[in-house]
Amino acid sequence: MISITNKTLQDLEFDTILNTISERCNTELGKIKALEITPFKEKNLLMDNLLQTSEYVSSYSNNNAIPNHGFDSINNELKFLAIDGSQLEVSGFRKIATVSETANTLILFFKKFQEYYPKLNEKASQIQVTKEIVKYIDEVIDKHGEVRDNASPDLLNIRRDMNVVRGKVNQSFGMAMSQYNSLGYLDDIKESFVENRRVLAVLAMYRRKVKGSILGSSKTGSIAYIEPEATLKYSRELNNLEYEEKEEVTRILKQLTNDIRPFHELIVSYQEFLSDVDVIAAKAKYANKINGILPNISDKKRLYFRDALHPILYLNNKLKNEITHPQTIELNPESTIIVISGPNAGGKTISLKTVGLLQLMLQSGILIPVHERSETFLFDRILTDIGDNQSIENHLSTYSYRLKNMNYFLKKCNSKTLFLIDEFGTGSDPDLGGALAEVFLEEFYHREAFGIITTHYTNLKILANELPNATNANMLFDERTLEPMYKLHLGQAGSSFTFEVAQKNGIPFGLINRAKKKIEGGKVRFDKTIATLQKERSKMEKTSLNLKEEESKAREESKKMESINAKIKDKLERYQELYDANQRLIYMGQKIDEISSNYFNNKDKKTLIGEFLKVVEIENSKRKKASAKELKEKEVIQKKVAEEVKVKVEEIRQEKKEKKLKLKEVPEKPKVVLKIGDRVRMFDGKAVGTLDGIEKNKATVNYGVFTSKVSLDALEFVERPK
Repeated sequence: MISITNKTLQDLEFDTILNTISERCNTELGKIKALEITPFKEKNLLMDNLLQTSEYVSSYSNNNAIPNHGFDSINNELKFLAIDGSQLEVSGFRKIATVSETANTLILFFKKFQEYYPKLNEKASQIQVTKEIVKYIDEVIDKHGEVRDNASPDLLNIRRDMNVVRGKVNQSFGMAMSQYNSLGYLDDIKESFVENRRVLAVLAMYRRKVKGSILGSSKTGSIAYIEPEATLKYSRELNNLEYEEKEEVTRILKQLTNDIRPFHELIVSYQEFLSDVDVIAAKAKYANKINGILPNISDKKRLYFRDALHPILYLNNKLKNEITHPQTIELNPESTIIVISGPNAGGKTISLKTVGLLQLMLQSGILIPVHERSETFLFDRILTDIGDNQSIENHLSTYSYRLKNMNYFLKKCNSKTLFLIDEFGTGSDPDLGGALAEVFLEEFYHREAFGIITTHYTNLKILANELPNATNANMLFDERTLEPMYKLHLGQAGSSFTFEVAQKNGIPFGLINRAKKKIEGGKVRFDKTIATLQKERSKMEKTSLNLKEEESKAREESKKMESINAKIKDKLERYQELYDANQRLIYMGQKIDEISSNYFNNKDKKTLIGEFLKVVEIENSKRKKASAKELKEKEVIQKKVAEEVKVKVEEIRQEKKEKKLKLKEVPEKPKVVLKIGDRVRMFDGKAVGTLDGIEKNKATVNYGVFTSKVSLDALEFVERPK
């Protein structure tokens, strides 16, 4: 049973990851769900979720893009729908229809492309597809969110009557306005609206001369707003019809609510499905941003993160155009604990947090930025002790809090635990705290737990060197500038560079020497030895890099030279062949010239023919004659090709025969005799024109913009105007 505490989530800044994913959600419900992501307790559910996210990421690179899954939350509508006798608003029905339609589209899409999205289809196939919900709503409410006139016969009649009455209201009002305007009783604006009713803008001095109902006046009192007497009767009738319309609409919506109520559970599942897809899509977008992948998850006890990046640091550095250095870390039964040492600000804590956060993300169904050959297994617990954990509420110092935390570690730590401890042993006397930390480390080691700790304590570095399945590691530093290189190197403890860093920061040399005298000489020598080794290793790494670069350049140059040599050799061979051919032609030309000269002098045809035959025989002797075996092989190949061609020809002939038989079987349509005025088109064309004239076998076709003369046989009948 996987169990990871809130403290671990806080220590590894997991909430920052969730906030970033939440921002990439399209829906409010999706945003809320993204913030509630926690590590999965069951492996099969976790694997399904990881594969779903991985499938969604793959949709960015294939031609089957996943359709839109956006929707407005219908939580309030679902609450009302669950109450018998309740009635939903028109806008609520439209939102329900959108959710239903979107969910059905997605479910059918995943079914169609299940080869590309097997796990997403597996999730979608658990939900029923139905068009009934959308059908019920569309019959009553149009796409603009208005109740349709034909939603019921009564509503249709009421709205027809309303339109008639509105016409009468407008007609009577128009007549009254024309009458009083001609008498000069109206203001320049002539009319206005009060309480959604059309009124005349009557000058105050003439208000008694206009028959009607006063509904108000202007702020200055110079204008009285009067509804004409002729309009009042129709207005009252319209008000009554509007009331009847409202009552009928309420009845229709209540009936529609009752029709939709049986689908309540299905609509809930639609919204849950769409919000889950929204979270999966947000995780896929995040994975795309950080180059996240799904590494191999095996049952074998091994954690191997190659070229791992801390996702929060990576995105922050990306915004600043700064480089994020990847780390490669491995934990296995032969190396269960890594003790990282080295100066502060060298990247120890980031390396530790990178492993913890990536493992936590993976166990929460989020893809991680590692090399594709990375591998890990699932831990039952991830225990962390990172940062200054003073507890003011419980009056605990940093060290007291850490001891309390270590006690919890001892209770929970086992072979399926990953523990991460930053600055192990600090907060107390170095000798006493270091000794206690050493005991804790031995205990974790004997329980076969996997862990990474950072420390400055020499005794812990020595212990890691002595334990067979523990490993020292250090963060590399530039020996000249004492600047961090942010590269983790396994196999050797790191120096804290305490005095070197102090000297770099301007601390007087005399004070540094006095400090050295106050501590044991052995510790100084040990730290100095480690520092020297680190410097030597740094030099060796630089030399190695330079050698690799030189080797790479040499290989490239060698390849270029080989390519050039091959080209030159090829050209030389071709030039030699050309030269030999030219020499042969020159020799033959000279020989023929010599024979011609002799014949010119002695006119002896017998000698001429003899000399020619001699030249021809010499040339033929140089030609290579094919052996009997080669001729036989050539003959076999020719026969084989001839047989294949014969078979292919027979197949083509057979196909043609079958096509002819099919054509004979299909009765030809009787050809329509074309007449002037018929609509026609060319057999091989799309444009339709009118037949204007027929002269012998020629027809004149009018296409509107132009006319054309074509053969009557080339035309196809389309229609004959009635």
